[in-house]
Amino acid sequence: MFFVGFRPTVYHTVKEMSSANMKKFGQKLRHLRDQRGFSLRELAQLLGVHYTHLNKIELGQKGPSTDLVLKIAHLFDVSTDQLMKDDVELI
Repeated sequence: MFFVGFRPTVYHTVKEMSSANMKKFGQKLRHLRDQRGFSLRELAQLLGVHYTHLNKIELGQKGPSTDLVLKIAHLFDVSTDQLMKDDVELI
């Protein structure tokens, strides 16, 4: 159940993310990938994206789509808040 005025943290387009947020997201993604022992190509295949697209996200050059954020959160068993918010760290 959602409350009136509730807005989820997930960004809907890349334009809504600042370059600092994109960079932080990329760092968190790289940390999760390294922690689980996935290569860039392996993770890209699991997420259904091209590895060059994922590399640009990790480098902070591109932001993820909402769908991709949800897939990453599910795959790594983390919340979207942990991925998207600067003040929430990964455990």
